[in-house]
Amino acid sequence: MPTDDDLSIADVSARTGLTRDTLRWYESEGLIPAVPRTSAGVRRYDERTVRMIELLVRLRRTGMPVAVMRDFVTMVEQGARTHGRRMRLLQDHREEIESRIRELVDDLDSVDAKIDHYRRLIDAGLDCTEETITDPDELTEQRRTDF
Repeated sequence: MPTDDDLSIADVSARTGLTRDTLRWYESEGLIPAVPRTSAGVRRYDERTVRMIELLVRLRRTGMPVAVMRDFVTMVEQGARTHGRRMRLLQDHREEIESRIRELVDDLDSVDAKIDHYRRLIDAGLDCTEETITDPDELTEQRRTDF
């Protein structure tokens, strides 16, 4: 039964960044339990459900597949007996996140190296073959950073 402390779908949308349609989809896909409604049929989300939605948003943003999210939610519904399995699922996901972070750090290093390369060429007034640029218009154009 909804209470005065419960949130509307608009409130939950604003808090989580999910659209109303996505919140309805989460409910229809069983990622969150059926949301109680007022006598007028308006969804009212309790704090526990909103916290679960916030966790699911983070899990999804970190690349967890919806099917695995659904497994996690099913285990939550099964109670304390699944704490170990939930922890293992999250530990496995954490390892995947850490791997992706390492890849992103390597990718960022490559991008930074390329930025440094172009900065050096621009500062020295050199073309891609490391030859000095003598044309003033080309030097001006070389320093442009707008698209």
